[in-house]
Amino acid sequence: MKITWLGHAAFRIETGKAKILIDPFLSYNASFAGAGLNIKDVSAGITHILLTHGHGDHVGDTVQIAKDTGAVVLANADLAAWLGSKGVDKLEMGNTGGTVPLGSFSATFTNALHSSAQLTEDGVSHSLGNPNGLMLHFDDEPTLFHMGDTDIFSDMVLINELHQPDIGIVPIGDRFTMGGAVAALACQRFFNFKTAIPCHYGTFPIIDQTPEKFIAGLEGSKTAVAAPKPGGSVSA
Repeated sequence: MKITWLGHAAFRIETGKAKILIDPFLSYNASFAGAGLNIKDVSAGITHILLTHGHGDHVGDTVQIAKDTGAVVLANADLAAWLGSKGVDKLEMGNTGGTVPLGSFSATFTNALHSSAQLTEDGVSHSLGNPNGLMLHFDDEPTLFHMGDTDIFSDMVLINELHQPDIGIVPIGDRFTMGGAVAALACQRFFNFKTAIPCHYGTFPIIDQTPEKFIAGLEGSKTAVAAPKPGGSVSA
């Protein structure tokens, strides 16, 4: 498995049978542009687009990439219906607690503590369902958990008991999600990640700019922190 950070909460996941984009906020993502990345290259060969929630900095370029690539888009039911109204025709929908089979892998919607409405181009605030994390179980690869945007919560212990994820993608930027120190506590108290990859930092001036607090919080633990620069990859 190859995991490439595209800045903010956007990732490209490559396995032998699937090529996945998660939360492809790319066009207005300063970290993405600053790394010299382009949408055409990172969306090449994409089979699936997975969305944690409806905020613009997560839905991002989903509609155009889906149209260009023919990728299947997975989202909560409300967000999926809205994407359908925008012309996305290959949709898989679910909701918190549900598991959706997607060929060589499945995606389970977990809880996340956040919000999900979006002020769209028509000037109306649309409620786009509940925020989620996404638990990805692969046929022959490690289990990966993208937490979405969230704070720490005690039921994370149940998520770990049910799914036993090997890799955690963890929001650490503070203000809109948990900060680095709290995110590190969540990893240590509730999960047994072999590898934790921080995200949702460095994109905007008002969130934390580095992963230092997260790295410090997991120092000496059983979880290895992998913090690539935008465009960098982790192999698992």
